Amino acid sequence: MKHIGKWLMMASLGSVVATSCVDEIKFGDSFLEKAPSVAVTQDSIFGKAEYARRFLWDTYSKLYYGIPTYWNDVDGKMNQGMFEALSDCFHSHNSWDGLNRHYYSGTYTAVTEDNTSETRFGFTKEETWQAIRSAWIFIENVDRVPDMEADEKERLKAEAKVIIAARYFDMFRHFGGLPIVEGSFEAENDYQVPRGTVDETVKFMTRLCDEAAGVLPWDLTADGESNWQGRMTQASAMGLKCKILLFAASPLFNDSQPYCTAEPQEAVTNHMVWYGGYKPELWTECLDACEDFFETLASKGHYELMKSAKTDCQSYREAFRHAYLTSQDNMELLITTRYIGKFNSWDAWKYYWVDGNGPVINGCNTPTLEYMEMFPMSDGTPFDFYKAVNENTMFFKDNDNNQPTRDPRLYETILVNGATYSGRQVELWDGGRENANSTHTETGMYATGFGLYKFYLEGANSLANTYPQWPYLRLAEMYLIYAEALLKADRTDDAIAQVNIIRDRVGLKGLRESGVDVSSSDKVLEAILNERACELGLEDVRFFDMIRYKRADLFQRPLHGLLIQRADGGTGSWSDKPEASRGPKPTQFTYTSFQLSNSGRSWWNGFDPKWYLAAFPVSEVNKGYGLVQNPGW
Repeated sequence: MKHIGKWLMMASLGSVVATSCVDEIKFGDSFLEKAPSVAVTQDSIFGKAEYARRFLWDTYSKLYYGIPTYWNDVDGKMNQGMFEALSDCFHSHNSWDGLNRHYYSGTYTAVTEDNTSETRFGFTKEETWQAIRSAWIFIENVDRVPDMEADEKERLKAEAKVIIAARYFDMFRHFGGLPIVEGSFEAENDYQVPRGTVDETVKFMTRLCDEAAGVLPWDLTADGESNWQGRMTQASAMGLKCKILLFAASPLFNDSQPYCTAEPQEAVTNHMVWYGGYKPELWTECLDACEDFFETLASKGHYELMKSAKTDCQSYREAFRHAYLTSQDNMELLITTRYIGKFNSWDAWKYYWVDGNGPVINGCNTPTLEYMEMFPMSDGTPFDFYKAVNENTMFFKDNDNNQPTRDPRLYETILVNGATYSGRQVELWDGGRENANSTHTETGMYATGFGLYKFYLEGANSLANTYPQWPYLRLAEMYLIYAEALLKADRTDDAIAQVNIIRDRVGLKGLRESGVDVSSSDKVLEAILNERACELGLEDVRFFDMIRYKRADLFQRPLHGLLIQRADGGTGSWSDKPEASRGPKPTQFTYTSFQLSNSGRSWWNGFDPKWYLAAFPVSEVNKGYGLVQNPGW
């Protein structure tokens, strides 16, 4: 057995022991204030309740936030790239991000992890270990705070445990089994902590969730929801446990064969990247955790899907937007993280995603035709491309934006031709006002014939005076996790019922009523995965669904865009012309699918299963503390 090197021991010493302030992160509206502007030590932090609380709030600020926000190793993500652009739903046309430089090109290796911060999830560069060590320091020291009640100490320790479990899960889905760290460690000591197995890592994470759930309040009603939203609750701990168990029970780790047979195989042999065989009881554990959660929800209430009393498309969209984007008065959020407090458009540099020169403008997440086709019609029936062309109902009836024809979530996730944008209809046809030549040249934010809408909306001004947050876990995902666990227990009707709850929120009929093929368990699973993609787009779900089900077929298939042209042959902006010379409003278009090639993905010509998990940095593996490399790397 070897030791964990100084990358862990020193990970957060500077930021959490001798810091002068904490980040300006706000939970709720105002509860987190800056720490004293003086140098502090552990004795001073844990000598006063106020400082101890702020220390934990600072640890919250190191939770995962999925959107790239600024230029640095952590906030920049894959140099302004996102995981979903590795899936079949989005493609990056931003040539300088990490996706194009390392992944699409197929040049990523374990050495890449040492040489750049542009990789999927930096094992040493993310704030995971800092957050974990900070949380353990808090757990080990909060009992000596003199002016804090015992009940509060136990509650805050439980919150810290959920933070540790969440940060472990963030790494687990990228790397598999991990070193199990049970304390903060002294920086100068050697500790015998080798890489754990998948089973050990899962049990460690779920144990922390169980311990926390036994202490935390179910919700924040007694604390004042609007002022404290963002703190962990019993619902957070129970929901996170379900999410962990879903990933663990899936075929990536839970199958009769390991996902990769390439050398080195030590991680396979020692069960660090799989369970060593198929274990149906893992699905039972996931189902039991889901039933515990929903039984508690039925008993204690509080959390609910955000819904609209009205049944028009715009109202459905607003409810859905509230669910994923808005933190205030949102009873759907179970775990939410913040990057900044109240966003102002003139502070776009703090939230580079929406900056006028930011990654979206440069085409970092252009929706694919394959993703557009996942969204059903407005009554829930599966989308049929050729039928939509023949009936002129691709997005709107007769291209009238007052009569949308599709799932309301489509318009909230993808900017499509004819949608309302800046008070008018967006022109995404070739030569239109927004799309002068982007699709024709396959460049920029409309390279695929669609634009990104979710989280971005209409740029900085549209997000002004909001509190941007990352929906790490919301109730909608819980229903879909439950559905999958029920399906694996051969309770197909119950599984379909959970999916229908999500569809009902946006006015879609149930799966069977809509004519969705649910004739076999495989078909129902596809329906569940499709629903997850539509409901949870750009929320770090689709990419990991493809990974946990080892969907080489989805990774390998070339992706497409949609070239939209005016049927009358006209070009240029209709809305910019003088009213007297506009002519009839274009309502007929031709639609041509084209294969994306700028840039192509190397795995379209052959997918290597080693890509399912990331590589550990070579420098860390070579330190000899037992960090065994993943197969293929």
